[in-house]
Amino acid sequence: MTDAPSDLFAALGQPNRLAIFRLLARRAPDGVPAGEIAEAVGIKPNVASVHLAILARAGLIAGARAGKQILYRIDLVRAGSLIDYLALDCCRGRPELCAPLTAAILSNPARQEPSMAESRIFNVLFICSGNSARSIMAEAILEREGGGKFRAFSAGTRPTSELNPLAVEKLASLGHDTSKLRSKNVAEFQTLDAPRMDFVFTVCDLAANEECPPWAGQPISGHWGMPDPVKVEGTMAERQLAFSETYRQLKHRISAFANLPVASLDRISLQREVDRIGRMDARTDA
Repeated sequence: MTDAPSDLFAALGQPNRLAIFRLLARRAPDGVPAGEIAEAVGIKPNVASVHLAILARAGLIAGARAGKQILYRIDLVRAGSLIDYLALDCCRGRPELCAPLTAAILSNPARQEPSMAESRIFNVLFICSGNSARSIMAEAILEREGGGKFRAFSAGTRPTSELNPLAVEKLASLGHDTSKLRSKNVAEFQTLDAPRMDFVFTVCDLAANEECPPWAGQPISGHWGMPDPVKVEGTMAERQLAFSETYRQLKHRISAFANLPVASLDRISLQREVDRIGRMDARTDA
């Protein structure tokens, strides 16, 4: 591992390595197998292995064996120290040099985002590759479990998608109002007049792996990935069981989120709680 900032920048100074680093940052704190990384970045597995080794030698990522796979994670402390170096050493702590956009916002209180401590309704967006099952179910669950504190939305990264009939059936059977549910694309929430999001969660790995423009207002983000019930094959009973399991896991996580004391937690604490919820197991964790 190197401590020289120039070596860290050199490790990131190649397009594919930078793409890998950004992917692992989006999936943090989860680990991602090398094969999935190669597929998401669009490179051959052997090429990905070389890039992963270079990033690991720089200390920017680390690999740990999980069964037959090696999962790679970003080193958040190491990445943070690199950002600190830029802000404090190169720019001498002057935001107008390092981050002019941030400096402009900080110097104009009228443009600052409202704090989490304010009494208001928080907007939450659930994203998947297709807005047909997991993200739609998450939207419906939070609308009911949110206790009036949250406004739920969902969207897909694909240009078009349709509601899955089994997802709608499961929601309706549990008393959710499905009359207003519809498939949406993320572009709908990236316009100037779109609702400003406070939280953005990906609920499938494909969506988390994709490059997306930064969200206005820097919402707290998290990855709550889970298996796709749409891909389950078998009898109708087996497929319905898959949707029931997905609903159960989503409700478990969303209920934990809805009960967070959002108004009394700072941003770092909220991010830590969001990450913890993303690792919860529906059967055992509370």
